[in-house]
Amino acid sequence: MTVDRRLVLGSASPARLSLLRQAGLAPEVVVSEVDESSYSAPRVAEQVALLAAAKAADVANRETDALVIGADSLLEFGGKPQGKPADAAEARDRWRRMAGRSGILHTGQALFDVRDGAVVSRDIAVASTVVYFADPTPAEVEAYLATGEPLSVAGAFTLDGLGAPFVRRVEGDPAAVVGLSLTVLRTQLSKRGLTITDLWRR
Repeated sequence: MTVDRRLVLGSASPARLSLLRQAGLAPEVVVSEVDESSYSAPRVAEQVALLAAAKAADVANRETDALVIGADSLLEFGGKPQGKPADAAEARDRWRRMAGRSGILHTGQALFDVRDGAVVSRDIAVASTVVYFADPTPAEVEAYLATGEPLSVAGAFTLDGLGAPFVRRVEGDPAAVVGLSLTVLRTQLSKRGLTITDLWRR
């Protein structure tokens, strides 16, 4: 059965959009205008949950009838959050420290159900996945930095792009490392009496 509900992704992330499309969904993109620097929490998992909820709320306030997804990801390494590097020097230093070690990639995910211009439900969850990094050579790191990719993503790496060869393995939800947990989304939808197959558009 197909349900006629708009699915809105409150993120500019191409990886998140691609994940949803690969899962048979057809979300519209409405980029949130949240200033991430104005939000803080004592733990990294709490931080991504707070940001995901803020992004979903920002977009939901502009909708009248939609299921709105907000998401945020941060790598926890050495007990501290690692967002996008400020520049190549910071990304290089990150990889020097991460090589051969592991970190936890936390992805906060919020689903807000908007009906008649009002948010009728909010569901906020966090998927945490352990990422084990390889030990790239200095030349490999420089080549990776030259692509610009590690400067535009949380943790300075990707699992679905050029950084994939430098990840040895993950323990947990690999999709959440890319940017969005489809398993979490399925659970969030079920709480609204929906199945993810209801929203398939192919």
